[in-house]
Amino acid sequence: MANFNRVILVGNLTRDPEIRYTPNGTAVAQFGLAVNRAWRSQDGDSREEVCFVDITAWGRQGEIISQYKSKGDPILIEGRLKMESWQGQDGQKRTKHVVVVENFQFLDRAGRREGPPGQARPAQDRSAPAPAPEAAGQENPDNAGGDDAFGGDDIPF
Repeated sequence: MANFNRVILVGNLTRDPEIRYTPNGTAVAQFGLAVNRAWRSQDGDSREEVCFVDITAWGRQGEIISQYKSKGDPILIEGRLKMESWQGQDGQKRTKHVVVVENFQFLDRAGRREGPPGQARPAQDRSAPAPAPEAAGQENPDNAGGDDAFGGDDIPF
């Protein structure tokens, strides 16, 4: 049986990224992400739940996120689940799941993709492919499986 471990989340940072370096100099950024879900109950009442997720970003990705993002900022994270385990101060074994970043995309407050840090975001031309993100070589999630997969707006049937 094949295995698949992929997580895609869009949410807001719950704290400023904390960056540390391993003894060999590799950056590790850790931060929390809040992902909100809103719906209406059968009674018509508005309901909302929040899922808090711990995130770890390694290397240059961690440095970039740490440099440009802070508490409350929106971000799209693509990564994988990892089980971390340690022994607590009381001697008990503890575990938790974290998401390890493989790709990310900065978002503006409205949830749209931002351009490179410090530059104005140009109006997007839907007829041209979106520009490649400059933040650590991520895939472009704006067009994942989008209309360019079959050469523009043409549908192959």
